[in-house]
Amino acid sequence: MDFRFYGGVDEIGGNRIEVSCNGDGIFLDFGMRFNIEELYFDEFLQPRSFNGLGDLMELGALPRIRGVYREDQVRYLGMKFEEEPAVSGVLLSHPHLDHAGCLRYIRHDIPFYMMEESFLILKALDETSQGGGEFLHYKPKFHFSEKKTRSGGTTHKRDKIKMERQLRILKPYRKSEAGEFSITPAPVDHSVPGSCAYLIESEEAIVYTGDIRFKGRRDHESRKFVKKARKFSPNILITEGTRIDQDNSTFEEDIERRTADIASHHRGLVIVNYPIRDLDRFLTFYLAARNSDRTLAVSLKQAYIIRLFEDLGYPPLSDLAVYMPRKTWGLIGEDASVCFDGEWIPAADLPEEYIVQDYRGWERQFLELDNIITYRDLQEEPGEYLFQCDYFDFKEFIDIKPEGAAYIKSKTEPFNEEMEIDAERESNWLRHFGIAQYRRFHSSGHAGRSDLVEMILDVEPEAIYPIHTRNREEFMIFKEEGIRVLDPVMEK
Repeated sequence: MDFRFYGGVDEIGGNRIEVSCNGDGIFLDFGMRFNIEELYFDEFLQPRSFNGLGDLMELGALPRIRGVYREDQVRYLGMKFEEEPAVSGVLLSHPHLDHAGCLRYIRHDIPFYMMEESFLILKALDETSQGGGEFLHYKPKFHFSEKKTRSGGTTHKRDKIKMERQLRILKPYRKSEAGEFSITPAPVDHSVPGSCAYLIESEEAIVYTGDIRFKGRRDHESRKFVKKARKFSPNILITEGTRIDQDNSTFEEDIERRTADIASHHRGLVIVNYPIRDLDRFLTFYLAARNSDRTLAVSLKQAYIIRLFEDLGYPPLSDLAVYMPRKTWGLIGEDASVCFDGEWIPAADLPEEYIVQDYRGWERQFLELDNIITYRDLQEEPGEYLFQCDYFDFKEFIDIKPEGAAYIKSKTEPFNEEMEIDAERESNWLRHFGIAQYRRFHSSGHAGRSDLVEMILDVEPEAIYPIHTRNREEFMIFKEEGIRVLDPVMEK
């Protein structure tokens, strides 16, 4: 067995681990290395769309590996394209970008293995992201065809080719094959649906935790995984260690209770900011709203995700309010006037087709709902709602005018300079509108020290590879328990 680490070594995220056996291989995740990309890129300085693969390789954010990347990107760079893929699949532990973000560069004939919930989250990213995520399918670049013009000349037009990826949707604890490897997904508790560990059989028995915690709403899944992993008797455990140096944890139920208490005693609007793909956190605020006689009002992107997950036991969209923002032309709202055929009229009197055209294709489905609200509703009845609003949507405050509102931030605290700058700008908005801030309403998606130690001792592997951590030395305590601690070596 051979293990090659192309990310996740002495860093948080960026997991890209190649496991090889008998001339075959698989990747465990293929994520973005944020610590590298943040050295060179920001919101407005991004890898070039035509040369994304080449830009990231040049800067060390993607490894140079043969037989893994898309043909269009490889051939454009003048590199040799291998006719056969180098691995038999990519096993996705969960759809966070530090584990899934670079799947867009993988060739279409390498299958992606994942849980159904991970597929749905990637579908949402593909449909709602600007430019599309290219996780489930992609349109190859640099394809042209001859086209005659009316003048008799010729031009070149890019072919409209759509490459569908090979997807293998897995069932919990049901074994599947990926080349030389037998793989069994084990659902675990983390801060996004579809999170799983993997039990992998080949020449050796391998367990890969992905990201895991034991203090969320699905902690029973993590505990079941530990029992199954122990019975599996692994030779190697590849484990995350994000919080091996910490032991403080907050339960989702604590956030729910504290939010409901604030919402029950506050007369005005209560604004909440949480990661929209964390559906356990969504459920926390949904329950807090219900327990304080409010309705949770969600963004269009959150509504899209909820609609995808309605058949998987989550609250239906009809139990929520869907906030419809004013878009490019700002046609929703009683205040707007427009010039139509030379006459100024209320925007509300425009034919419906004009309002529909102001929204992207995936957004238009929500215009027909009975439970959509606008800034007017939040102005007139602020005490009726718990309003989900991301930092990048704070400009909605200009319409809503939420003076005296309460703001609950349920995201990780800033841990780098760029996040500190965003946090200061966030505070400026809140101060301007006189909004009270409530912080530390966050529960980590990663196990703390005591839970990690208990997990590893219970699983009893022969050896461990600590990854997804900046504190690898903390794992040396397991040597005293007869467990070998192996050093993952970062491939150049």
